[in-house]
Amino acid sequence: MIEEPYRWVEAIANRREYIESQLAGGSPIVALTFREGILLFTMSRERQKIFEIYDRIGLGAIGHPGDLERLRMTSIELASTEGFARSAHDVSLRRLATYSLSPALKAAFEQIYGPPYLSRLLFAELGRAGAPNLFLRLDYDGSLHTNGGAFGRAFEEFGVIAGHPAATERMQEFLRGKKHVHADLGAALALAADAWALGHMTPDGDAGKEVPPHADIVRHRDELMEDAAFEVAVLEKEHPVPQTWRSIPDAEVRAHFRGK
Repeated sequence: MIEEPYRWVEAIANRREYIESQLAGGSPIVALTFREGILLFTMSRERQKIFEIYDRIGLGAIGHPGDLERLRMTSIELASTEGFARSAHDVSLRRLATYSLSPALKAAFEQIYGPPYLSRLLFAELGRAGAPNLFLRLDYDGSLHTNGGAFGRAFEEFGVIAGHPAATERMQEFLRGKKHVHADLGAALALAADAWALGHMTPDGDAGKEVPPHADIVRHRDELMEDAAFEVAVLEKEHPVPQTWRSIPDAEVRAHFRGK
């Protein structure tokens, strides 16, 4: 009987190691505040990674496509049910993640005889009536990471996810101190692309080392841009019709870079 808790802890450690190895190759995702709202950015050669969830809420995700689709649909259903039962103004990303998604992910991760979710999620919520934007990272074990603003943490106007912690840390360090809140779309795209490239070129276990020169980051970014497809969307504060989500086609994104 004494051995059982230790076996469970060992099984959890093995499960964490397995999931991290499966996520390690995931393409980074960047979300940041800019003049018109929130920009969500990634580059990929394969499946879709950025999604609309509800009015003012977007999602970027890396992991197994089947698990991501289940979590995407669950998020949409939860938000839509809340909006129908109450109102669209009552739908809250913080409540959605804290009371619904996080417990479900935690339960799946800790139930060692069932399959875990191979996923890492980044949610972005456009603030209402001057309220700050919320960026929230939700990991496969149910752990939550927000963009601060409480408990002594400085508030940050961005959120990122990557395949491994070293890349995530480097991207966050790169974006800290960058003045993008009042940037136009072109400047926001350039900054997001640089952060993405830095995350992509950071090997696992490389956290804490010096950030490479900006010229190296741009060179890496430009090399990958030739073969990869842009996936970009914005949550706009002001829109001529009652919606906030707008996907930006690959050709439009490339036009911004060609103009530099």
